[in-house]
Amino acid sequence: MNRATDEFVAELKEILSESQVSINETVLEQHSKDESYHAISKPDVVVFPMTTKEVSEVIKLANQYQVPVVPFGLGSSLEGHVIPYDRGMTIDFSLMNKVLEIRENDFLVKVQPGVTRSQLNKELKKYGLFFSVDPGADATMGGMAATNASGTTAVKYGVMRDQVRDLEVVLADGSIIHTGNLAAKSSSGYHLNGLFVGSEGTLGCFTELTLRVYGIPEYILAARASFPTVDDAVEAVVAILQAGIPVARVELVDEPSMKQVNQYSETDYKEQPTLFLEFHGNEAGLKQDVQFMKEIVLDKNCVGIEFETDNAARHRLWEARHHLAYAYVHGYPGKKLMVTDVCLPISELSGAIHHSRKTLDLLGLNGGIVGHVGDGNFHVLLMIDMNDKEEVAKADDFNEQIVMYALERGGTCTGEHGVGIGKQKYQEKEHGEALNVMRKIKQALDPHHLFNPNKILKMGK
Repeated sequence: MNRATDEFVAELKEILSESQVSINETVLEQHSKDESYHAISKPDVVVFPMTTKEVSEVIKLANQYQVPVVPFGLGSSLEGHVIPYDRGMTIDFSLMNKVLEIRENDFLVKVQPGVTRSQLNKELKKYGLFFSVDPGADATMGGMAATNASGTTAVKYGVMRDQVRDLEVVLADGSIIHTGNLAAKSSSGYHLNGLFVGSEGTLGCFTELTLRVYGIPEYILAARASFPTVDDAVEAVVAILQAGIPVARVELVDEPSMKQVNQYSETDYKEQPTLFLEFHGNEAGLKQDVQFMKEIVLDKNCVGIEFETDNAARHRLWEARHHLAYAYVHGYPGKKLMVTDVCLPISELSGAIHHSRKTLDLLGLNGGIVGHVGDGNFHVLLMIDMNDKEEVAKADDFNEQIVMYALERGGTCTGEHGVGIGKQKYQEKEHGEALNVMRKIKQALDPHHLFNPNKILKMGK
């Protein structure tokens, strides 16, 4: 560290206790990466605030010293969001992990940003409630809001942006604002919730979140439906949605991925393109919906459907889906997982998945296709030898091909993983002149470009 950094760290220790400020190499290393394939970079210092006031004070100090600030939850992001390429200060929110208030009659909960999804649902269960957004990883609420996370339940309950009623945000000058209120709707002022959710730490630090929650369904039924082709499976999803059947989850897992599921999770599921489905509601109503769903999938060439009615079997099904990334990692030792995602209109989904598989095979890459196909979002899991420059180049080429396919058909370069640095180069293609509006917002809120610099969009120094 240089002299200015030494002085900055010394002043941090006057604001926080010594145990809340770390320049330990192991701690720096832990905050140099996320779950992605992107190159690591260590911060100069990591701080662990416990209150909003402490966050405000350390950001004021960072502003004074012109030190970059990177918010950090659990590091489960997939596009390099929390990697501090400009070094500086990482703010780890793991000590701000309290569920502050549960307003069960309003179906709202107020939490600190370090609260994890499983922690929150454990508390909510006592009230017969649950938080709906399920990205698979046991991520923090702050991180999920920062990336506008979604996941398996988005088809019924919506994405993270749909759940946020209010955010407490510390801005670049250390001032503290609230972006919303407790009301179910408002026509007052600009929609700041929508602006800050998905901003990936580039506009401010979240210190409290007020979130919408739901009653635990009376009855939950899960199913697996196998098909001869991916096209048949996607057509079945479109037909289910068109019929107005209230499906809570509908996930596509292609044939290579089903093989990885069976190897890793020790299951004996059919190794064919498969839909994992789940329905929430009352038992009587669901029986009619499920019968209608069976007729639809059979009409779309379904070759077998299995229902999971008990909790253990249902949890095993979704655990297998959520652990698919780890299944690929274990199936290809020595290779690194690269996960990419795009989202398209439902009508374009089948063609996009078909194009992705064809491109994968043409390039000779190992990977599988899975997705939250109920909302047009799918992922490709690639296993790459990062020491093989040709294979890395092929993976980059593949990523670009599927992104361009999506953008040319009215889709987006990322449905839920976020931009970070991995999808930054596609922002101009996707947003055009609107990207300049985003730059003006960034400039107004963070004039020195200290908050998670050079993520999402590049700003000139």
